[in-house]
Amino acid sequence: MYDPENQYAQQLDLVHGFDEDLKQVYLDLGINLDEFNGRGGWHLPMPTRIVIDKDHKIRSIEYNADYTHRPEPAETLRQVKQLA
Repeated sequence: MYDPENQYAQQLDLVHGFDEDLKQVYLDLGINLDEFNGRGGWHLPMPTRIVIDKDHKIRSIEYNADYTHRPEPAETLRQVKQLA
């Protein structure tokens, strides 16, 4: 799913915000999320997997605040196949 400006992720409260101190750390490292995000804003979505069945019911959701822990693609496929 493509989520421009993280609008859907924000509705689900799956977005990291940045306080001023953390913004400064990123800026000191040469990372300007305000420019990188295109439309401005200091926020990043959490890696998330949501499996929804044909009746629009959420069957599984996995997220992690640590961006280095992402849902495994093989597990996503397994869960989707179970719905078939």
